[in-house]
Amino acid sequence: MLTPSSNTALEPLTARMLARTPGISAHFSRFRVTEIALSEGALNQFDFSAILPAAELLADARIDVIGWNGTSAAWLGFERDEALCAAITERTGIPACTAVLAFRELFETHGFRRIGLVTPYLADVQQRIRANWQAAGFDCATERHLGLKDNFSFAEVGEETVSAMARQVAEEGCEAVAIVCTNVKGAAIAPVLERELGVPVLDSIAVTLWKCLALAGRDPSALRPWGGPFAL
Repeated sequence: MLTPSSNTALEPLTARMLARTPGISAHFSRFRVTEIALSEGALNQFDFSAILPAAELLADARIDVIGWNGTSAAWLGFERDEALCAAITERTGIPACTAVLAFRELFETHGFRRIGLVTPYLADVQQRIRANWQAAGFDCATERHLGLKDNFSFAEVGEETVSAMARQVAEEGCEAVAIVCTNVKGAAIAPVLERELGVPVLDSIAVTLWKCLALAGRDPSALRPWGGPFAL
């Protein structure tokens, strides 16, 4: 897993999800990401020159898959992650995937077109995500965001706040709830929310792990109790 440097949510949650899966381990490499915004400095955090050295360090551990456990392509465009995966594989020889491309795959595979978008991001970042996803055929008219930009602060958002946002978008009508940010603790609450709301709740951390397992040839349904992508 390639991990934003200020992220404190995804590693513990990934470890919890894999706690009862013998033979599978997750390993992490960080590069500097401290804020999410559309300023030049914030966007430059995701330059390949910063990401690829972190991927090369993971390759030293002879891992089977490299996953970008971040959602930058949601506002930068799907093509950014497509190019990143190609660059990682060219540099390391290892298959690569990303959270945002996994979201797209799940939406397309299961025919989800009306997406309830839940994020901690600023309004302009949220609008960029909605525009990108609308262009790909995913309607995110139903959305909630918190107006935050400090990446560290995202992990301090309580589960009750995330749950309330998911309830609100579900009440307004959607085919799936997407919690888009790998520093928001949505994976643990997804199963309860799904039983309550009657729609899939797809959290970024869970979605990334789902795709990594699939790409590594392991059955993601072993994590079915976690709901979300594992239960589809």
